[in-house]
Amino acid sequence: MSSIAASSPARTIWLDGALVPWEAARVHVLAQSLARGSLIFDYMSVHETPRGAAIFRLTDHVERFVTSARLVGLPLALGAAELREACKAAVRANPGAKVVKLNGYLASEEVDVVPADERVSVAALAYDPWADVLLRKANPPARPPKAVRLWVEKEIRQRRADMLHPHAKVAGNYTAAMIAKWRARKAGYDEIVLLNERGELTETPTANFFLVDAAGVLRTAPDTDVLLGVTRRSVLELARAEGVKTSLEPIPAAALATASEAFLTGTSAGVWPVESADGRAVGRECPGPVTRALRERFARAASGTDPAFAHWLELVAE
Repeated sequence: MSSIAASSPARTIWLDGALVPWEAARVHVLAQSLARGSLIFDYMSVHETPRGAAIFRLTDHVERFVTSARLVGLPLALGAAELREACKAAVRANPGAKVVKLNGYLASEEVDVVPADERVSVAALAYDPWADVLLRKANPPARPPKAVRLWVEKEIRQRRADMLHPHAKVAGNYTAAMIAKWRARKAGYDEIVLLNERGELTETPTANFFLVDAAGVLRTAPDTDVLLGVTRRSVLELARAEGVKTSLEPIPAAALATASEAFLTGTSAGVWPVESADGRAVGRECPGPVTRALRERFARAASGTDPAFAHWLELVAE
């Protein structure tokens, strides 16, 4: 075990209104959400700012969590204000946390697809993914590279609204993408981008996809086709503040061949440059000028040093 893992603090989890030890947060192997993939979640970053620890766009993340519950049909007993306070309480109880994960799930032991017990448990986990999880593994993974080797997935398509709505962050929405990404990782790629049924570029399993076309327009898939990423929305706002023209229109797969830049966005990724797609370089330099400018502006906004976007950070202090 690494020294970082060994020295990381004991963690507690906010679970249904009480703080419990990390090791005590368990469900039965027959729990409905474990067996049926009905767990909903959201994932947000925590930052140390000049005014103290703050959660990035907490209100937006909680709104998306509530939307996921509605789309999946999980009857949440907690309202948005209570969910925000749960996230703050988790961060206060876990100094040094880098992220908050908010889970909603059916914990009861069930046999049928439809649960007899509809009570939804809610857990807010504030922790450091590397020190508290990844570095504790027998064979810790390598840190993500500075730029992405992207694979355009040709077989498994992006999630469809007639099966599971793409706006729902529900566990079952990630199974097919997991299979494809696992295969791509074994082939030497870092990430995959999924195509929709029309063969257009959409998103990766856990991040949104952007490219800059030959005319300098920042392009990303329309809202109807992708998960409404909070970092995606932030980058679009930052691009407009920087005077970058944006487009939310369908993107043919062939557009990657002529793109001058590409990058991914997400809570974990931030703004993550794409260096190649299917083994071919994207643009002449990586990161390109638009990617660099947005990455730097996003870093300032997330750290609380950009006054224009200070409202994105919600302090956790009582």
